[in-house]
Amino acid sequence: MLGGGETIRSIVEAFYPRVQRNPLLGPLFPEDIDPVMEKQYMFLSQFFGGPSLYSDAYGHPMMRARHLPFPVTLERAEAWLSCMGEALTEAGVQEPLRSMVLQRLSGPAMHFINTQ
Repeated sequence: MLGGGETIRSIVEAFYPRVQRNPLLGPLFPEDIDPVMEKQYMFLSQFFGGPSLYSDAYGHPMMRARHLPFPVTLERAEAWLSCMGEALTEAGVQEPLRSMVLQRLSGPAMHFINTQ
C-alpha cells in the first residue's frame, strides 16, 4: 500500500533531516547518519510487510532492547512521531494511509519509552 521500497526510501530520506534538526532527537543520533538511515530503510521495509531485509542482515529486530541505551522519553517519542508524520507527507503518503502508518508506528514508539 505504501508503494514499495522506493516510497520507504523517500520516507527515510525525508525523515532523518528532521530528526537531526530536532533539539530533542538530534543529540541521540551520530553525525554520520547514513548507516542509521539504511537500517531504518531495512526495518521499515520489513515492518510494513516487505522483504525481511533487517532480520536477514541483523537478526531479530529486538527494537526495544536496541533502544535501551538511549534515554527515550514521552516527549522524544512524540517528537519522533511528529517527524515521521511530516516525512510521510513530504513523501506523498495520503490520508487515510498516512494516519494508518502513524498509528502502526505509535505502538513501538511508545514501547521504547524507558525514562521519565
